[in-house]
Amino acid sequence: MSPESKKLFNIIILGVAFMFMFTAFQTCGNVAQTVIRSLNSTDFHGSGYTSMAIIYGVFSASNLITPSVVAIVGPQLSMFASGIFYSMYIAVFIQPFPWSFYTASVFIGIAAAESDRRTVFIALTVISLVGTVLFFLIRKPDSENVLGEDESSDDQELEVNESAQNNMTKAVDAFKKSFKLCTTKEMLLLSITTAYTGLELTFFSGVYGTCIGAINKFGTEEKSLIGLSGIFIGIGEILGGSLFGLLSKNNRFGRNPVVLLGILVHFIAFYLIFLNMPGDAPIAPVEGTNNIAYIKPSKEVAILCSFLLGLGDSCFNTQLLSILGFLYSEDSAPAFAVFKFVQSICAAVAFFYSNYLLLHWQLLVMVIFGFFGTISFFAVEWEAAAIVARGSDYRSI
Repeated sequence: MSPESKKLFNIIILGVAFMFMFTAFQTCGNVAQTVIRSLNSTDFHGSGYTSMAIIYGVFSASNLITPSVVAIVGPQLSMFASGIFYSMYIAVFIQPFPWSFYTASVFIGIAAAESDRRTVFIALTVISLVGTVLFFLIRKPDSENVLGEDESSDDQELEVNESAQNNMTKAVDAFKKSFKLCTTKEMLLLSITTAYTGLELTFFSGVYGTCIGAINKFGTEEKSLIGLSGIFIGIGEILGGSLFGLLSKNNRFGRNPVVLLGILVHFIAFYLIFLNMPGDAPIAPVEGTNNIAYIKPSKEVAILCSFLLGLGDSCFNTQLLSILGFLYSEDSAPAFAVFKFVQSICAAVAFFYSNYLLLHWQLLVMVIFGFFGTISFFAVEWEAAAIVARGSDYRSI
């Protein structure tokens, strides 16, 4: 197999593996609070919000050391270990106990009816494990330096020792760079935008589905609407990601218009959710809520908002990843580690306060962070445009 074919093969394997893993995990996260709430009437007492807060809290801290770990262990083994932890978390739902539920939440950060629930989560666990095993199919690139026949075993041992020392040096350097980047002007400004993506990630991946499942006015379809909502969030993500990702190379107007579209789409979604859903929906008891907001709860509006949430999120994420790749093109790993650190810690905070805040307060927090996050992104983008004016090829990103 040629080097180009091997690279393509690895990309396909990675894509399929992550598709299996995150299909299972995102589905699990979307219904976690609803499932756990239904179990609280038994001997089990826990919170899906608290579980996700633990996951993203540990995840945020782990991101700062991730480049160092990957430099030492290698990407293949790191991804396999992460897949095992993801599968462990999902498997806990088959027969949940509070201690195992929250313990699995910690480990994953580092990386309905009783019978129906077990069947669903057994299937999700198997799907996640299939994705994890696929990582072993990744093929290592051919070594560029082939040892000559006259090289001794001492030379080979010396090269191995030098390689180990280089890995340790890379690990330490990556850790230091991650901390240094946190204090730069550009990263501080982008951290506000990143914080907003963490808050809205929490909302559409965990809170919004719980709100839909808690509204009794939706009738007997309230629980099935959670799955439909997740599908339309995914459609919005796919549409926005493919559209803005492919068009970004030929975009003469920069990234700001896409981010502006994203915040406008989200503000429309937040306003419709405010009108459509009662304030106590995120923290309603297992019996649900019979309260009505400002309009009669509409399934069509709820699903439309799911699509808008996914579309707006794709606008922000595509442009954030693009500008980070542009500003830190020579050494992007520490920059993306800081990005995931800020996003994850804000997601953890949001999952924590989702246990207590009514819906309209959660929407207000996102509106405030979304407004200032957009302004801060504009400031960094204008600076990036100035860099382009001095000779860098902006459209080749």
